Amino acid sequence: MSTINFKTADLCDDYSDQLEIVEPGYLSFGGLAAFYGPVSTIKCFEDNSKVREQLSEPGHGRVLVVDAGGSKRCAMLGDLLAQKGVDNGWAGVIMYGLIRDSDDISRMPIGVKALGTHPKKSEKKNMGFIDMSVTFSGVTFKPGDYVYADHDGIILSHTELPLK
Repeated sequence: MSTINFKTADLCDDYSDQLEIVEPGYLSFGGLAAFYGPVSTIKCFEDNSKVREQLSEPGHGRVLVVDAGGSKRCAMLGDLLAQKGVDNGWAGVIMYGLIRDSDDISRMPIGVKALGTHPKKSEKKNMGFIDMSVTFSGVTFKPGDYVYADHDGIILSHTELPLK
């Protein structure tokens, strides 16, 4: 699902009444500049155990949306977890938090959006929740929604949009 050409600006022009727009501030780190897919969510804070768990499962072109509480004290995704995402068919990760190993992740065929980088890894206490509604950056993401991301931003639709 993630390799088709689209522009979020064009999708906003064509489907503005069906979309929610994520507040700006996310940086692009993955090797895919544009990616999209059905949403799977995680809510966790300074513990990326559930991120590892989900990215170890088949992604089927989904986008993992992680509400990490916007923490700036540690990274919630690194090169090893991003590679699991690639190996298991995830289209991308949107991280309301930070990542690390950004140079390595930039060479991987996966989309990654995050607030920034931090060299410290997270805790591992197996805390967090999978596939529940999460709200951050002005949008509520629900499992099964569709997210579209490129250099212009991130948009959310409750149904899959026809791409040209």
